Formats: sequence, structure tokens, C-alpha cells
Amino acid sequence: MPKDPTSTTAIPSSPTLGILDQDSPIERLLAIMARLRDPVKGCEWDCAQSFETIAPYTIEEAYEVFDAIERGDMVELKDELGDLLFQVVFHARMAQEAGYFCFEDVAERISEKMEARHPHIFGDQSGQMTEGRWEALKAKERNEKGAQSALDGVALALPAGMRAQKLQKRAARVGFDWPDTQGPKAKILEEIEELQAASSEQEQTEEAGDFLFAAINLVRAYGIDAEAALRSANRKFERRFRAMEDAAGGSFAKLDLDAQEALWQQVKAAETDKADL
Repeated sequence: MPKDPTSTTAIPSSPTLGILDQDSPIERLLAIMARLRDPVKGCEWDCAQSFETIAPYTIEEAYEVFDAIERGDMVELKDELGDLLFQVVFHARMAQEAGYFCFEDVAERISEKMEARHPHIFGDQSGQMTEGRWEALKAKERNEKGAQSALDGVALALPAGMRAQKLQKRAARVGFDWPDTQGPKAKILEEIEELQAASSEQEQTEEAGDFLFAAINLVRAYGIDAEAALRSANRKFERRFRAMEDAAGGSFAKLDLDAQEALWQQVKAAETDKADL
């Protein structure tokens, strides 16, 4: 049951906001959030926020966690995980104020979910966790929540490429998939022709989306994570483009396309030579 939404962690008065003597770091954080949202003594900005206004910051913080991991910066990762945790605390506090649930309910629910999803660890089942077993457990949860489609539960707010991949995987689990890479390859060629034939901006946008969806499907058919592959391509392009700019000595934008292409091939060849060493 949700805790009393009117209750707040007691915050004694002190020059340091009175929250340094809490029993644990998480209790201190919850107390800070309660103070920030206090309608009398709180922060004007924090008090004015809602689930909708905070949600973009939550997504941003999740990406910043990922960025720190990609860069291997553990000091930064610690900070970014704290920022992400604060987002969870913020949402839980607003929910508590509205009488829906509180932070403890969130922690309790995820604990129950993890135990239920790992019956071979916390229950009496044997064997190892496989992707198929994991998905079967998640599918059972979705069914218990009243899911009626294989696509139910794929979050609308996911990045479009990631969501496309998840939708395709869900459809494949119920048999809607090509048996090999030939079908996706043919579909890409078909979508290229339809994009070329599109006459209006609306048609071009629709066909461009179909082409990108088909490209993701082909990548998936090869067993490759499209999101990871595109992130790698982005890093490679950025690295090579910056190397071209450096090689041009600050005059890259003044070069014609042929000269820029020559620099691109030069940078690409240098990377290949370095990889062969």
C-alpha cells in the first residue's frame, strides 16, 4: 500500500539544511527532496515541476550515464548515477505527494520483480538464465497486466531506432519474420525505389521511415544490435571528420568537395595502416 502522502522525513533545523545527520545517504537524499518540494520552505522551481516536466531530464540523465560508461570515466559515472538516482527520487516524491506511491514502494516493487524473474536464484527452479527464459518471464508479466498484443509494452518514448528494433523482435517471436537475410535485403531495395518515386514531402518522409525501418531489420537479421552499430558508426565518423579538420589546418570549409574527399580517404587509410601495426 502507498505510504501516507502527507508524511515527510523529519528535517531538524541547522545551518546545513538540517539533513546531514540522517541515518543513511539514501535517507539524506529523500530528506533533501522533501525539503526542496516543501510548499513553504522549498525551492520554487522544484515545487513547480510535474512528472511531465521532469521526464525529459530523466531521459537526459540516463543518456549521460551511458556516455560516462562509453568513455570509461568511472568518476563521472558515479556523479551521473547520482543524478539519475535523484530523478527516481524526484518522481517518487511527486507520486507520494499525490497519494500514488512512495520511494519505498518503488524499491519494494523492483525487488519483487527481480526475485520473480530469477527463480533459479531466489526460488526452487534449476538451470541458467537464458534470453528465451528471461523473455518468457517478462511475457508472463505482460500477460498478467492484461497485454493483448505481442507489441504491448514497447515504450513509446524509446529512441525511434531502438523502438523499431524492439518491435521487430517482438513480431519475430510470434513468427512474423524472414527466415534469412534475403527478405530484408530485397525489402531495402524496394524501399529505395519507393523513396525515389515519392513526389510529395509527406510521401518522402513516409518512405524514408520505411527505408530506415527496413535497414534496421536487415541489421537485426545478421544478429547485430542496430543501436550499438550506429553508435559505433557515429564515433568513427566524428573521429575521422575531426582528423580531416586537423589535417586541413583550419581551412577545411574552404576546400572543394574533391579536396575534402581526398582528405577523407587519407584519414581512412591512416587508420587502416595504424590498425595493421
